[in-house]
Formats: sequence, C-alpha cells, structure tokens
Amino acid sequence: MTDDNLTEQQKLHKKKMQKQKEKVDASIAAAKIERGVAILLTGNGKGKTSSAMGMALRAIGYGQKVGIIQFIKGAQNSGEIDYLTEHCPSVDIKRMGTGFTWNTQDKEADIKASEDTWAHAAAMLADERYDLVILDELTYMLGYKYLDKSTVIEAIKQRPREQSVVVTGRGGGSELRDAMDTVSEVKDIFHAYKSGIKARKGVDY
Repeated sequence: MTDDNLTEQQKLHKKKMQKQKEKVDASIAAAKIERGVAILLTGNGKGKTSSAMGMALRAIGYGQKVGIIQFIKGAQNSGEIDYLTEHCPSVDIKRMGTGFTWNTQDKEADIKASEDTWAHAAAMLADERYDLVILDELTYMLGYKYLDKSTVIEAIKQRPREQSVVVTGRGGGSELRDAMDTVSEVKDIFHAYKSGIKARKGVDY
C-alpha cells in the first residue's frame, strides 16, 4: 500500500513509527563498546532471582559458561536450581546452604558461611571461562556486613572484560550501584502472602 492510499490516521501513525525507528536505530548505532556488563536487580518486589535465572537460561541457550552463587537461599527448595543441576551439568552452582540469616540466628556461623561462599564467587569472577556469573542475594551479605563491601566491588570491577555479572537482592548501597552498568528496581505493589496466600511451588520457588 502506497502512502497515497493511506488514511490521515494511518499516515500519522507511520510518521510517528518512523521517528521512533530512527531513535532506536541511532541508539543501537551509538553503542559501540563490546564487553561484559554488570547488572544489579534490586528493590522490594518479587522477581529478582527469577529474572537472573532467566538470564542464566538465555546464556546457556547460546552455549555460554554460567556460574551461580546463591547466598541465603541455599537451604530452600528451588525448581530452577533443581532443573539446572539435573539437566545442565555444565553450570557451576554453589549454594551457601544455611538458609535465611533471620532463621539461623547465629551471626558467627553466618559470617563464616558467607565468607566460604564468597571464596567460590571470587574465583568465578576471576575466571575468564565464565561468560555469566550470578550472585544471588549478595546484597544481604553486604547489608549485614558479613562481607567486606570494598572487596566485593573490586572483584566485580576487576573481572574479565568479556564476563557479565548479575547481582540480586534488596538494597546493596550506593557504592555497589555505582559499580554497575545496569540497575533495575523491582517495585512491590502488593504480594499474595499479604493476603494470606502461601508461596506456590513453580511460581515462588
């Protein structure tokens, strides 16, 4: 269909979309730097870990090497971790295994567990074989001061150039945010559990 056969409304829409396409094309053309990215998924809403695991599956789909470190959640069943462990043996997974720190109520043991787990994370961040490293719930370790923030941030900054890293969890502090290339905040509007609905297998874990 030629422009002569378009209605005025169709012409206006086409003009608007052409301008939008020009903006998008210009943005794509302006992005010339080729390297891994650091992403922080934060906020009080649900979905931070789910998003990170989606990126893990995306990377696996391209045959990339993935490492996953889980702080806090290691004692809880996780459908995605179960699946990756069983069907994606090339993915390296380390879980702290102590559960939520407010359940353990043992600060010294939690610090020791977080330091031991961080040692695995630091090794992955220094290993150029990993295309993607996920540090799930790392922000809690910084918030509780179980890990040294400057050490963590330096390891993220000094990782191999082509390696991407995803950090999840609430908070994390301005220093961590400043070290990131992308920061996304998941906002909590309301949550099913506030209405007394139990966590759902396959949805929440």
